[in-house]
Amino acid sequence: MKKYLVIGNPISHSLSPKLHNYWIKENNIKAYYEKKKTNKDEIKNLISNVRNKKIDGLNVTVPYKKEIINHLDKLTPEANKTQSVNTVFLNGNKVTGHNTDIRGFELAIKKINFDIKQKEILILGAGGVVPSIIFAIHEMGARKISVMNRTRSKAENLKNLFKEIIVLDWGEIPNCDMIINATSVGLKKEDKINLDFSKISKNKLFYDIIYNPVKTNFLKTGRDLGNNTENGKMMFIYQAIAAFKIWHGLEPKINNDVIKLLEE
Repeated sequence: MKKYLVIGNPISHSLSPKLHNYWIKENNIKAYYEKKKTNKDEIKNLISNVRNKKIDGLNVTVPYKKEIINHLDKLTPEANKTQSVNTVFLNGNKVTGHNTDIRGFELAIKKINFDIKQKEILILGAGGVVPSIIFAIHEMGARKISVMNRTRSKAENLKNLFKEIIVLDWGEIPNCDMIINATSVGLKKEDKINLDFSKISKNKLFYDIIYNPVKTNFLKTGRDLGNNTENGKMMFIYQAIAAFKIWHGLEPKINNDVIKLLEE
């Protein structure tokens, strides 16, 4: 019986086991998938277990997408460019890190028919998933990418990977075509991002990478101000499909049951 894990801290919000175990059952695969709240000092041992085939694959979420790189043998080009890993697998005898967040974000944006080309994008946060989003947005032809983070130095560090981004002070909200919440603020229903979004004109896109809860206060604020809103559900599904394909060699289907699974 093959074993897969998603690791992070916090991890209780993750619906990855629900999704992967559904696909595992649908495709009659002898495997199971669990979530594990993980401390930093446990990562080395988990990677050893992948190398020794005691664990067959890992998904990685906040705050370890960059941290885990120190323990891996090899990175795919996407993971290397973004210095962000969310999927780990054994390739030959090398424990390899890959980034499926890029593909997940691209497909999710295409699904809602939002054309990023020549648009101005504002990203809130500078954590693990942000390099993936910047990479995807750049590939999709955005005209301007601005990033703001409470700790400005973390956003400045992203310029080592992406020289083209503009770093703003926290609270300096420019008018833009799309604003993305890539912080973890919103994982708790009571969480609020205390920023004034009223400078953003109507009919723009408020996008939250959080998918659980379904409607964060960030999205509610965006809607109240007359904007379009979208949560990270489809990005989550698409990145999971890519990981599933790496591990099991087949592409699971998205159907109404899968969508409902994540809305229950």
